[in-house]
Amino acid sequence: MERSKLIATILVFGSLWGLAECIIGGFLRDVNLPAGAIMTGFFAVGLLSLSRIMFNIRGMQLGMGLVAGTLRLVNPIGGCFICSAIAIMAEGLLFELIYTTLYSDKNQIKNLTQLTSFGIVSAYSLYVGGYIITQILTPLFSSAGFYLTNLLVFIPQILASGLLAGLLGAATIPLICKSITLNIHIADRQYLPTTLTISLICWVLVIANTLFIIGV
Repeated sequence: MERSKLIATILVFGSLWGLAECIIGGFLRDVNLPAGAIMTGFFAVGLLSLSRIMFNIRGMQLGMGLVAGTLRLVNPIGGCFICSAIAIMAEGLLFELIYTTLYSDKNQIKNLTQLTSFGIVSAYSLYVGGYIITQILTPLFSSAGFYLTNLLVFIPQILASGLLAGLLGAATIPLICKSITLNIHIADRQYLPTTLTISLICWVLVIANTLFIIGV
């Protein structure tokens, strides 16, 4: 893939992920639903796996995480938004590691059982791993200091909370692979304008939502 198209693809997938985290994730938090597990098990795993299976380019999902995490920082609403941004970026990195290590050959994830197991492993690992990373890095960014004993106390709770994400991932991956068979195609000359426009719309919507909520 050409460098310009690669950057545009990372930007559009990352922006869609960030938009979902800011708008849908914010709504889920407002109605007291487990936003983190739902967003990871459905949106994060869905977009990360879709982009990897479609393009199979290493580093793309890490880039998506950086874009989505940055967009979350633009939307400083809903509890610890820094925690959310760190978790999103960590999920992009963790997906890269999981896919490269366990599923680098797309032929390994063809039947329903393999797709389901991929969904469980990736979603659970992303949620739990992202959660743990935020517990380590957030205190450092806030100058509070990280203490291992504080983390160890919450490990059982963190491990248990990843179950919902894993179950959602088990359903999400087969749905994503089914959607890929639709074979949506964008002509080369329309690719950059289309993807950049979608990305811009995502950022405008997030910024507008932020300004609306804070009453500007």
